[in-house]
This record gives sequence, structure tokens and C-alpha cells, in this order.
Amino acid sequence: MSLPSDKGPSDKGDTAGLSAADYDAFCRFLRERTGLSFTEAKRYFVDRRVSERMAAVGVEHVRQYLNLLRFQASGEELQLLVNRMTVNETYFFRELYQLDCLVNAALDEVVRGRPPGSRVRIWSAGCATGEEPYSIAITLLERWSRVDEFEIELYASDIDSQVLARAREGIYEQRSLQAMPRDLVAKYFTRLDDQSWQIMEELRDSIDFSLVNIADPQQMENFRGMDVIFCRNLLIYFDDLGRREAASMFYDALSPNGFICLGHSESMSRMSSLFVPRRFPDAILYQKPQS
Repeated sequence: MSLPSDKGPSDKGDTAGLSAADYDAFCRFLRERTGLSFTEAKRYFVDRRVSERMAAVGVEHVRQYLNLLRFQASGEELQLLVNRMTVNETYFFRELYQLDCLVNAALDEVVRGRPPGSRVRIWSAGCATGEEPYSIAITLLERWSRVDEFEIELYASDIDSQVLARAREGIYEQRSLQAMPRDLVAKYFTRLDDQSWQIMEELRDSIDFSLVNIADPQQMENFRGMDVIFCRNLLIYFDDLGRREAASMFYDALSPNGFICLGHSESMSRMSSLFVPRRFPDAILYQKPQS
């Protein structure tokens, strides 16, 4: 999952016209509920999305809409707003060096001492439209020599229900496949037309996709015993407190000696001292200590 850049579009009409106080109230609310932190530089983006949702539900006043978000029992409107607040742009085999590290070193360390048939759990947190978890699955199948020795469980989650539906469907256009070798596209995808390919059913069924807000401790309690967590290019959109809280919850979700992979511009050392940085030939990962 990703958020928009700080640079807004040039046209600035048709907004909800959030006052400074209302904008602060919205940002505090979204921070509390989702962990996502919107700065003043994203004001236009937030204003525009709120305006669209207010029009959709027929609410004229910002405070009235905020009350709807706070107190609607189903949480449906909050989910629809969150879906509009995220921009999901990714592609297969993005930041390939971490997938190299996974199959060249990290997984061998994870399974050291485990008997054949043991479970290995890998979680793609903030999976957007699914390119990351499918890339992990394909990399394991193609390049980890011990893939058949263990019971591998792949989990993928996002806070955006719409992108999860697309991930489960597994249909992608050329842009998503641009970094994938042609032979792997032919092996794992079915061409639907000139513009789109669908990933094979066996891979779609091999991944457990779920709607998860990583800022919600109760939801995060469902994730325990993970061996590797991919959470790339997501925490940079949290504020400092949100990053520390998320790091703590990922720590609890990992098994001892498990690894977490962050994006290339992210550093766990600036978020938390709970993890030990591990420098492998392909990448730096962060490891939960044994004790």
C-alpha cells in the first residue's frame, strides 16, 4: 500500500473546504484508526477525498460526516474512505534484492534445526493488489531448493478492501509485469487479452488474503508465529509514534529469529531497538532476537 506524494495536482477546486480545525480533526481521527499520518502537504488530497465521500452519502457538514465515521456501527463508510485515501502502485519483483536474500540466506536460517514438514509462515503486510505476495510465492517455487520440504503458509493483508479484491482476482496489466521474465509470465499466468494476464489459480488459492489494519492491536493479535514479514514502503507514511507502535506489534507477530523486510528507504533502527540488523550479501534485514 502507498499514499500519494506530497505534491498535489494543480487544480484545487471542488473540495470539502475543510477548515484548519476540521483538517486537524480528520487527521487525528485517521491517525487513531489507521495509523496513517497526513501532513499539511497532503491537505488537498485529503480534502478532495472527503468531499467525494460526503457527496456520495449526502452529508453537507464536515463535522456531521466525521460523526458518521466515528459512530457508524458497521464501519462501512470508514472503509470506503480509507479505500479512497490510499494509492496502490507496485509491480512484480519490486526490490528484487530482498527476494534474493529470502531464498539465498534468510529462509535457510529460519528452518535451521526444524524437521521436514514444519510450518514456515511468511506475511506480506500492506500487500496492495497482490504483486508482492505472488512474487514471494513464485520466488520460493523457482529458487528455494527446500521449498518442498516444508509446509509454507503465505499471508497477505491490506487496509484497503478494494485492492484486496483485486489481489484475490489476480489480474494484472503489462505495467505490473514489466520486471518479470517472460518465461515466468508464460509459466504462471494466463493471457486474457492484449492488455491483461491472470495469475494461475493454484497461486491465487495458496495465499491467505485478509483485511487488516496494522494500527489495530486486536487485529494484529491474529498474526503470531510469523517467520518472515514483508512490510515495505508502508511505515514511512506513519508518524514516529505510529512507526514505533507498528514495530512493536510486528515484533510480537514474529517468531524468535524471524525477519522483517522494510523498504529501501526505511530503517528499523530509526523506529525501534527491538530488532537486530542483519547484513546479508543481498540485503539488510531486521531480526527478532532469540530472547
